Amino acid sequence: MADLFDTPGGPEAPAKGRPLADRLRPAALDQVIGQDHILGPDAPLGVMLDSDTLGSLIFWGPPGVGKTTIARLLAGETDMHFVQISAIFTGVQDLKKVFEAARIRRQNGQGTLLFVDEIHRFNKAQQDGFLPHMEDGTILLVGATTENPSFELNAALMSRSQVLVLQRLELKDLERLAQRAEQELDLALPLDGPAREALLEMADGDGRALLNLIEQVSGWKVDAPLGPDALATRLMRRAAQYDKSGEHHYNLISALHKSVRGSDPDAALYWFARMLEGGEDPRYLARRITRMAVEDIGLADPNAQAVCLQSWETYERLGSPEGELALAQALTYLALAPKSNAAYVAYKAARQAAKKTGSMMPPKHILNAPTGMMKDQGYGAGYAYDHDAEDGFSGQNYFPDGMQRPVLYAPVERGFERDLKKRLDYFVKLRAKRDS
Repeated sequence: MADLFDTPGGPEAPAKGRPLADRLRPAALDQVIGQDHILGPDAPLGVMLDSDTLGSLIFWGPPGVGKTTIARLLAGETDMHFVQISAIFTGVQDLKKVFEAARIRRQNGQGTLLFVDEIHRFNKAQQDGFLPHMEDGTILLVGATTENPSFELNAALMSRSQVLVLQRLELKDLERLAQRAEQELDLALPLDGPAREALLEMADGDGRALLNLIEQVSGWKVDAPLGPDALATRLMRRAAQYDKSGEHHYNLISALHKSVRGSDPDAALYWFARMLEGGEDPRYLARRITRMAVEDIGLADPNAQAVCLQSWETYERLGSPEGELALAQALTYLALAPKSNAAYVAYKAARQAAKKTGSMMPPKHILNAPTGMMKDQGYGAGYAYDHDAEDGFSGQNYFPDGMQRPVLYAPVERGFERDLKKRLDYFVKLRAKRDS
């Protein structure tokens, strides 16, 4: 496995023969754009370098935000040999060669900063293989991942590393990068103001993607600056980052659910659209939307579940893309519906109570007595038939004998549950009257 300190083409490759993203690779940490929260003087990496206490690191962040560049610069700052590998293309034998070379280097007085791209792609055994070499100082590991390390990396590896979160680049960061590109190319991009902003948005927070777009735009021969429409016809927007089985999936469904719970239809529709644009299965969204009706609206609006089920059925009949509109309508209905989780809370409390008292028998007066022996045992004795009561309510106890009566369902003063609360209070008063 070759050490990859130099970029493809070697250090002597002419600038014009190298991609723009490579030509603009920062030569020092203070040239890195958009990651001041980890590189500033009082930020984690700044403090480590100042105190000469750099340890193993895990860089977690989206593509194109500088993970590889920062790792390379850290090696330079600490006079360590930089080795870059990818978990996708590296096998066990390759790793053994990397560790052996690092061991020899250490014997000769030089440390090795091993940068592992896509480190989450290594399985548990491969991740464990790094531990002894980290502990004895053979390597200083810097791993990079776009996935949540809490889910993808071993606890042992995590405990020996510090996780640093790199952020997607904001528009102001991308604008600084665009200005650097114009200086390097010695030309101004042939775009008007709105088109320039549209170009930055196309990059979706990815600096490498922006430089690739700029490299295309800079070669265009036009008579006048292009507007947003002309730009859109010449360039394809970068696909949004979305993984239907990864953390982005769960982040977006969480945002969608909480937007509905927070009665914000605009935000709910936005996250719904984000998931659809990312390729999410509308049937998954239909199921989750129905769950929102059950969990967060409940009996405050009993019609909410019916609306969801009808929209789900409409989607099944119409298919995509027309059927998504029915789901969007249901989502809007839920966002504006009165909210209550009273039934949800009551259900969970009932499950807990059932676990604690799971062996207690029902009171005998509400048990059927189909045999003479059961009658002799008192089954059904004293049962009060509610329809015979003047107000249709007997007030008898239906919990196990000896169990203190719990209060599980507490309806809110919103929507239809306001009426249910009145009924519940009425029965509480009647029960108290019967007991007295």
